[in-house]
Amino acid sequence: MMRRTMEMLTRAIALSVALIGVPASAQDNPSESERLIGIIEAWLASPHGDRTSEAFTHWNEEREIPGSCAVCHSSTGAIDWVRTPGAAAGVIDHPVATGTTVDCVVCHNAASASLMSVPFQSGASIDSFGSSAVCAVCHQGRTSSGTVTAAIEGLEDDVVSGDLGFINSHYAPSAATQMGTLVQIGFEYPGKVYKGQFTHVPNLNTCTDCHSPHSLEVNLNNCTACHQGAATFKDIRISPLDFDGDGTATVGIATPIATLHARLEQAIQLYAKDIAQAPVAYSSHAYPYFFGDTNADGAATDDEAIFPNRYQSWTPRLLKAAYNYQLVAKDTAIYTHNPHYALQLLYDSLESLSESVDVDMSGLVRP
Repeated sequence: MMRRTMEMLTRAIALSVALIGVPASAQDNPSESERLIGIIEAWLASPHGDRTSEAFTHWNEEREIPGSCAVCHSSTGAIDWVRTPGAAAGVIDHPVATGTTVDCVVCHNAASASLMSVPFQSGASIDSFGSSAVCAVCHQGRTSSGTVTAAIEGLEDDVVSGDLGFINSHYAPSAATQMGTLVQIGFEYPGKVYKGQFTHVPNLNTCTDCHSPHSLEVNLNNCTACHQGAATFKDIRISPLDFDGDGTATVGIATPIATLHARLEQAIQLYAKDIAQAPVAYSSHAYPYFFGDTNADGAATDDEAIFPNRYQSWTPRLLKAAYNYQLVAKDTAIYTHNPHYALQLLYDSLESLSESVDVDMSGLVRP
């Protein structure tokens, strides 16, 4: 009953919004009206239109969203940012009221349409997003390699420091991972060379080349003309190298990324136990994600995944690896956005930990 009510309400809202401000000629054209209704229904069903999500309700008790968050968690903040020349990456200097989402006007306004260059947390600016530039304003994370470097400056790699805490790259940073070392969203180990922008075939290189701008969905058929036989996006692979040393290079590139990611979690736990002498466990859904593993079972149980039990025995080496682990976890399609950059970050994090604990690097190949 509730679901049916919500469906009827959604369609009513879609119809109302679609007809407001639409020229009379469009209103008199049933096919055009249906097209507009379809667009708005797609948006309402997308994460951008979900008024119940944590992304838009987190500040309801305060009734205002701070300027450090408002750009990406409200339409008001987003519009204020695009209309402010020279604004810092992802922030405005004032709070905004709660109650909005990422709605139509965020993209459909003159300032967003003319946006060319997008600043990133590293200080770099990218001007190759085209009409997807407004997407990159938010889908870039809130940190960079430099954030981690500044935090660990002057500290010994394997000594626990009370001055350190987990640094969270934030969520869905797909525009940043696509750009790789051009914006340095991952922690990049000194002396290593990293992948830059992951470029694809013409017409499939920006956010809206692949994603529907309203539903945010991606049509697999756009890929299978070349990647024949792929049943899912995770089946796609463009490299013949055996990155994870399992003896096969025919499965999708998502598989070796997942394998190295899992091995990195194991290495992090081993290092935390043996070097930091404080077991750690990861939870994908509870902030700040790394917690004291009080029963040393390798998993963050509900009573462990609470803020007072956040992990606090960080060394610089452990923090660097955990930062990269979280980055790969929170771009859930990094295997599409920049697979080789992901593999480089995971390999280098494992290699760094192997300098202090027993991590088997045999068979692994760095792109």
